[in-house]
Amino acid sequence: MCGGGEDLLEDVAVLVGLSDEELVTRSVGGDTESFNQLIKRWERPIYALAYRTIGREEDARDVVQETFLRAFRGLSGFKGQAKFSSWLYRIALNLCRDWIRRQRRAPVVLAPDGVDLVELAGEAEGVESADDAVARKDLSQAVARAMRLLPEDQRAAIVLKEYHGLTFQEIAELLGCPLSTVKTRLYQGLTVLRKELARSGIHSARNV
Repeated sequence: MCGGGEDLLEDVAVLVGLSDEELVTRSVGGDTESFNQLIKRWERPIYALAYRTIGREEDARDVVQETFLRAFRGLSGFKGQAKFSSWLYRIALNLCRDWIRRQRRAPVVLAPDGVDLVELAGEAEGVESADDAVARKDLSQAVARAMRLLPEDQRAAIVLKEYHGLTFQEIAELLGCPLSTVKTRLYQGLTVLRKELARSGIHSARNV
């Protein structure tokens, strides 16, 4: 029994060390544990992307589940021309856009107060004072409110660049638009965010 447990740990350690593309190759070959590793690796970023795009926790979770379901079904069609993460982001963004189109026909339920976007993205690290925690919570709420005012294309550009660290070129390829368009959307969106944050008494959008 002990030997079997050690073998399992060794297998998991091997999977953790593989690249996304190597895990995809193994998944296509029928290795479900490799795909499970991809889910563990990208579940949190995809959730953060979905939540920041549509602003509802439950629906963001649904987007995550559907994203990986579609990814699994479409693995054989992934040819590696783009990074696996970019391919995954594209699936999630398309699902978010579908959700937004549907919700335009009905009232949109806004994100609940107290949701911490920074924490959701896994960016909150270390120990902070109570005052710092309150300030960060207030900033997160202000950013969430301001983000909901942005057009879908500007919000997507900001989320992908500022939160997920994609390059302008990667965003252009992901959204299927010229590089200059991505830069314009980002600049216009950040300008609106800064104005809205200033109205809330926050005079720096550095943490957006």
